[in-house]
Amino acid sequence: MPIKLIVGLGNPGPEYDDTRHNAGFWLLDELAHKWQARWQDDKKFFGHSARSVQPEGEIRLLKPQTYMNRSGQSVQALAAFYKIKPQEILVIHDELDLEPGRIKFKLGGGNGGHNGLKDIQARLGTPDFYRLRLGIGHPGERSEVINYVLKKPRAEDRELISQAITKSIDTLPAILAGDIAAAQRVLHGK
Repeated sequence: MPIKLIVGLGNPGPEYDDTRHNAGFWLLDELAHKWQARWQDDKKFFGHSARSVQPEGEIRLLKPQTYMNRSGQSVQALAAFYKIKPQEILVIHDELDLEPGRIKFKLGGGNGGHNGLKDIQARLGTPDFYRLRLGIGHPGERSEVINYVLKKPRAEDRELISQAITKSIDTLPAILAGDIAAAQRVLHGK
């Protein structure tokens, strides 16, 4: 089933722009630039949306502006409007359990405590959507997680995350063509 919606997770507002939790927004901004897609503030979808026509067809881009823990409100609104099935959605998000620079790509699975994923699963009624997980590393202490994700990464970590974003965008044609195994070979490699 082709991807028709690519969602990047993050928090709205300039105070969050450079924080680890906004890695999904970072990727979508680069992708929109590469595809020359224009963002618009879309109140009915509670987010910023754009569209692009690729060889595989029309693809919607979405950055929910609801804050992370209500991301599903935005995803569900756009998906329902355009009749996009959960299996046609790719969600890009930060991942504590992966070192900066590491990437994992899969269909379905748990939410790993990620509030954005938790809300999307609840709103869509299923965990069966694609996820592209961008590693941001872990602070080591569970009690430090909230503080950690809402802070800027160190310069060397940001560089590794930027390299992972470039690699992810370069692999998107394989994902969009449905060649999941090829995409995973590239993305999961060092």
